[in-house]
This record gives sequence, C-alpha cells and structure tokens, in this order.
Amino acid sequence: MAHRPRTNAMYSIPDDGDASTYRFIIVSAKRARQLQNGQRSVLPATNRKPTVLAMEEVRRGLVPYADPVQEEEQALAE
Repeated sequence: MAHRPRTNAMYSIPDDGDASTYRFIIVSAKRARQLQNGQRSVLPATNRKPTVLAMEEVRRGLVPYADPVQEEEQALAE
C-alpha cells in the first residue's frame, strides 16, 4: 500500500508543497507574536485574538515565509 501524506487544508499553507502542519503552526505562531507586538493585520480585525487572526492570514497565504532548508538546497544546486 502506497504511503500518502495526510493533509488537512485547515492546518496547511497554500504554497507549501509538503503541506506541513508543523510549518503552519510555526509560521502562525511567529505571525501571532508580530500582531501582539503591534503590527497591523492584513485582515479586518473584528475583535479576534491575535492567534486566530494569524492562523487565518497564514491559511489564506497572506503571510510570506522562507524555509531555510529549501533555500540552502537551491543554493547548493546552483
């Protein structure tokens, strides 16, 4: 039986080829910290907690992120 990765669209980043839930959580947590420190949300905040706003922003693909491992692999390939 072939191994298929489990994906949960609710907990994944749209442009993430691995559909890593772990990466989604890390990016969301860092974005939530930015929101707590005063950065403005790209979504209209209707009395939501920073963590919920951050998760929604990441889920919609509005938060840019970089994967250092992939960047290093690309640099070595060039």
